[in-house]
Amino acid sequence: MKNNDKLASFQAKQGIKVAREATNRKDDRLVLIISGGALGLALLGQFLYFSIGPGFVSPVDEVAVESEQTSINSDLVPDPALAENRTWTGALNLNDQTIGLELYGDLAPQATANFISLAKSGYFEGGNCHRLTTAGIFVLQCGDPTGTGSGDPGYKFGPIENAPSDDMYGEGVLAMARVGGDGNSMGSQFFIVYGESQILSDAAGGYTVFGKVTSGLDSVKAIAEAGTADGSSDGAPINAVLLSGISVE
Repeated sequence: MKNNDKLASFQAKQGIKVAREATNRKDDRLVLIISGGALGLALLGQFLYFSIGPGFVSPVDEVAVESEQTSINSDLVPDPALAENRTWTGALNLNDQTIGLELYGDLAPQATANFISLAKSGYFEGGNCHRLTTAGIFVLQCGDPTGTGSGDPGYKFGPIENAPSDDMYGEGVLAMARVGGDGNSMGSQFFIVYGESQILSDAAGGYTVFGKVTSGLDSVKAIAEAGTADGSSDGAPINAVLLSGISVE
């Protein structure tokens, strides 16, 4: 082969190589873009799924939050007088395991009245506990009839009541979930603390403690021991946790 022919052949091969490398780089960039987009969507999905509850802080202006704390609840919110300024007893079933409850109508009248009203109306029946945390904080979150983590009874209420000053929530505590930084964002979602947890206050304060588990906490711990569906420390329980048989008196 003549030198000119060899050079032409070499140049042709080099051109093919360069083109392939350029294509590969383009494909790599496309993969990164797609992967980044998928990750972003996944994170967004997780944020939307777990946007209500302890451990989440929304980017809310603290000045705006302070003004919101003085807002008046709508007429849809149950009257705190329903709590009768007394301690209530009750029970609920998680996967047919009975959990005994005590509700603080005297210490958290608004949240207790809300829970009583929803329980007596059958609102919780057939719902599930959609969120389990197994590290840092130890809670099982329930009360969202949609199972998405963003559901509510059609209203929100506040302010925060009976939050611990030291941010420590003992075993068996019943507390209201809310949006981070917003003390007037409580609805129907609540959480059961199955292991002592330090849940730090945010711009709005702590979390309303409206009662405690008096029996059956071992059933909650068994749910926690099974873990989450995706193996993470914060996610949906691996086994569906159904709510039923809720009573208060």
